[in-house]
Parts: sequence; structure tokens; C-alpha cells
Amino acid sequence: MKPALETKIVFLGIGLMGKPMARRLLAAAYPVTVWNRTYAKAAALEPDGAKVAATALEAVQQSGAGVIITMLEDGNAVAEVIQGILPALRAGSTVIDMSSIQQAQAQVLHAQLQAHGHQFMDAPVSGGVIGAEAGTLAIMAGAEMAVYQQMEAILATMGKPMRVSGPGTGQLAKLCNQLIVGGTINIVAEALLLAQAGGADPAAVRQALRGGFAESRILEVHGQRMLDRTFMPGGQVKSQAKDMENILLAAQDAGVSLPITSLVSEVYRGLLQTYPHADHSAALLALEQHNPGKRLGEQPDVLPN
Repeated sequence: MKPALETKIVFLGIGLMGKPMARRLLAAAYPVTVWNRTYAKAAALEPDGAKVAATALEAVQQSGAGVIITMLEDGNAVAEVIQGILPALRAGSTVIDMSSIQQAQAQVLHAQLQAHGHQFMDAPVSGGVIGAEAGTLAIMAGAEMAVYQQMEAILATMGKPMRVSGPGTGQLAKLCNQLIVGGTINIVAEALLLAQAGGADPAAVRQALRGGFAESRILEVHGQRMLDRTFMPGGQVKSQAKDMENILLAAQDAGVSLPITSLVSEVYRGLLQTYPHADHSAALLALEQHNPGKRLGEQPDVLPN
């Protein structure tokens, strides 16, 4: 079942990722009402055709929307917002949480909404701001098949959706994604620093590796960011740190030991103290702190305030 473009949508959370995602929905002609704790961030979408609400509850009450999308900082924020709007949800509404939260939290939200006669999908994303703006996000959906089929067209306006199984498994897939991303960023940082410390041109080494088995989106995008020493956020250290902790919790629940993940978690936990809003490629800075006198390139660091 493919919903018509008349399907009304409420988008809660107009942050770094939420803004371009909501903009994609508006560009696809969906009627969208938006809300953010900082009103000005939501109001920035008014020229794109969005209706702006002062509160999440108001967004649901005034829009009459049957599809609610949340893109918030963490599981606690998602739970708080959903609890607040629950009494105002239309019968049979669908809540799609596209935030990155714990698998267990997603399962609790599913049970809670189902008990009130609503549908739930966890559909976290990967691809950063670049992917959100281009509408090419990888979207990992955890939902009953019927719910996924109803919502697939909406998700497709923001990227490439894939149902991975039932509720909660979208978050598990995202954690697998973040495990690979976080680990690979650290390996790329080590490779480039080793190249320079050993006397090679790190930019040339990166280019030489492209097309071989070491090629990856991380080497392409984050490797260049490290060479440029530009750490303005696509994804943020604080988000990666949260994801790494959630991976360890999921591993504990599954009875699996992940030693490399534990090491990477320590890197991002340490960066939280100094560079919480920097791009997660700032793992390079943590590596350089462990190697006094060794630095990649000569350019000054570009960091968020």
C-alpha cells in the first residue's frame, strides 16, 4: 500500500539531520508540520512550506496527521516526546522513530504504542548530513511487514529503506553500522598518521588505496577530512560516543564480547570531554594525543565553537 501525497506528517526534531530530512518530505509534496525545542530551527523550514508548531503536542493536535516522525537526540528524549503526544494521536497512527536509540528502548516504545492501538517503526539512518540533503540515506527499518509496506514510500523520499525484521531490529542494524563506522574511522586515522610518520605522503597513500580492498566511504570522506583537518560536524562525537555505548549494551544483551568496540568506545568517551560537537573523524585528534610530536599535515584544525 503506497500512501498518497496527501498523507499528513508531523516531524519532531529539526536538528542537524532532521532539517534536511524534513525538507526532502516537503520537496516531495507531503504536508509536514514541524517542531523543535529551539523554535527558530523549526521556523527555518517555513519558507519550504512547513507548518511550524510551538510544542510537539500542538504539532500533533493541529495537524491531524496520522504519521509522526521523531528525530531526536537519544532514547530518553524520544520516550519523553512520545509520552507527551500519546493522548493526542489519531486512532491507528504510525510513529516512525528515526533517531539512534537503544534496541531495548525501541521495543518498549513499540509495546507502548501497540497497547494504545498505534503502529511503530524504528528506522534509524546512516549517511550523515550529506546523505540527508541528497535523499540517499541508508534507512534501516524495524517493523511488521504491513507497517513497512504502508510507510515505504515516505521513507523512500529520504533515502534507501530496507526492512531488516521486526520492531527493534532497525536500531540493531544501525548499531552494526556505527560499529563499522566508528572502528573504520579510527583505523583510517592510524593508517594516515603511520603513512606520514614513516615518510610517505599521506594524501598520496590515501589515493593509492582507493579502488583496492581498503577502499570505503570512510576512507573517501573522513580520510579527506582528516587530511584537511576539517572537523565541522557531519556526524558528531557525542552521537558516535552514544552509539558506541549502545552497541556495548546490545552486545551484553546478546551475550557477545566485542573487544575492538570496547577500545573504540574509550576513544570517543575521551573525546566527549573536549570535542563533543566535532565530527567523529576527530578520532584523529585522540590518536595524536597518544603520539606526542606526531601530527597529520600542517594545516590548522577547523573545529566547531
